[in-house]
Amino acid sequence: MSFRDLRNFTEMMRALGYPRLISMENFHTPNFMLVSEVLLWLVKRYEPHTDIPADVETEQDRVFFIKAVAQFMATKAHIKLNTKKLYQADGYAVKELLKVTSVLYGAMNTKGVEHTDLSEEDSSKFKFDLGSKIADLKAARQLASEITSKGASLYDLLGKEVELREARTESIARPLEINEAEKTLKIAIDCVLEQVQKTKDMLNNVALDEANLEAKIEKRKLELERSQKRLQTLQSVRPAFMDEYEKIEEQLQKQYSSYLEKFHNLTYMEQLLEDHQRAEQEMFEEAANMLRLMQNRLKEEEQRLLKSGNHDDSDIEIQEDEGSESDVDDGRLMKQRATAEALLQGRAGVRIVGTMHGGDLEEDEDSGDSEIDLDEDEDEDDMDDDSMEISPGKPSHRARKPEPLEESDNDF
Repeated sequence: MSFRDLRNFTEMMRALGYPRLISMENFHTPNFMLVSEVLLWLVKRYEPHTDIPADVETEQDRVFFIKAVAQFMATKAHIKLNTKKLYQADGYAVKELLKVTSVLYGAMNTKGVEHTDLSEEDSSKFKFDLGSKIADLKAARQLASEITSKGASLYDLLGKEVELREARTESIARPLEINEAEKTLKIAIDCVLEQVQKTKDMLNNVALDEANLEAKIEKRKLELERSQKRLQTLQSVRPAFMDEYEKIEEQLQKQYSSYLEKFHNLTYMEQLLEDHQRAEQEMFEEAANMLRLMQNRLKEEEQRLLKSGNHDDSDIEIQEDEGSESDVDDGRLMKQRATAEALLQGRAGVRIVGTMHGGDLEEDEDSGDSEIDLDEDEDEDDMDDDSMEISPGKPSHRARKPEPLEESDNDF
């Protein structure tokens, strides 16, 4: 007996509508009157038209009452009750009573499904867990299929019963011959002896196989030991080519370091060459722009001189005086233009050629002289550029000179 069983029993009886209030203290001591009253009420609730005697005054009446109730529940509700515990009428009887009350309580809870006019409160209280019944459904289907197959096989066997009955009666009616029985028993004994002999042979073969396997295992162990010893000897011995290998590896490391250094130098020199070419290109473009400006300036001066050639005669004499100076200026402009063109051509054709290997001392001195020459050339170019920038625009020698008028005095 447990407190939970008592609580569940009292709650279920209250829910089923038992008229009397049942307390948990009623079953601490044997109370057969209460147990008999509860049993009779449950039987009437399960089957109202049941006729069970309610007389429990004597011991025989009580025994008869308990047996009648247990038989009724076993036949009608398929519930097996323990009559001894019921007769004790104490806490152990509550477990037996709980079997009947749980069935009635479950039926009361599931009864509301048949009614369609339930209120929302009743429908919310009703809960039917279909997931818990899936396993029972599968088991029921399996049992139904087994029953069907068993019934079919039983039907087939019953159909053969007519023929089998005749053979069975003939076999029973036939007298038993000792010789045939003895012969059959000898054959069976021989078969059994053969099987025993085969089993013994197999056992012997197992022992031989076990010995062979042990021998193979020992052999493999010896081979493993020899292989381990050989491995240790090979690891301890230094190869003959190991020294040469280490030397070659050191040389390779040196070669690789020198290669890296040369590669870095080559990359640096290529970068310097690109920078130098870029600077030359900028200088070339600057000189070309200056030459273009000078040409435009000369053209403007020539146009100005051509426009001034149509002035009055007084200006002609002044131009004759300045003719010698204009010739000198024209010569200077021609020289400056020639030097600028030569400078542009020289700078465009300059290329630096070098190698990654160092030369002799004489070559270094020659290279030093060449650098000094290049510096002098650059100084001359700078001076020419300065002269080109300082010198103002002069009129070209292509300007038309006015002819002197020798007989101008005769007009007067």
